[in-house]
Amino acid sequence: MSRITVKFIMEPGCDDLRPAKAHEDDAAYDLRSRTDITVPPGKVALVPTGLRIELPPGFEAQVRPRSGLALRHCIGVLNAPGTIDAGYRGEICSILFNFGDAPFEIHRGDRISQMVIASLPDVELVPAETLSETARGSGGFGSTGRQ
Repeated sequence: MSRITVKFIMEPGCDDLRPAKAHEDDAAYDLRSRTDITVPPGKVALVPTGLRIELPPGFEAQVRPRSGLALRHCIGVLNAPGTIDAGYRGEICSILFNFGDAPFEIHRGDRISQMVIASLPDVELVPAETLSETARGSGGFGSTGRQ
């Protein structure tokens, strides 16, 4: 597998928050909060990470929830996965939602989400008069049952 280079800059005073993988073979980089904030139950918070990146063309970054926060604290990334486009140069933030019934405190340096860098295929959308038939057809939104 070929290695790509993604440049990054940390906001001033945020060098200690650099994205990192907990294990060498992890798929995602942990993102950390650069501020203290409390997310009330049923509410959303935009949590800055201090990170800016430069993705090469043909790639995206996806901001995803951390499974431990979801399981133990009912904290998710509201727009999961949040897409960071190759042309974006602003600070990466996580849109966290508290699905639980207790306030959730975030402290500077806490791991709040994770980021996956993904390659995108070169796609051309082509207008058509018809689409091919499949066994599934237009069935969706639970059409295969609850099992």
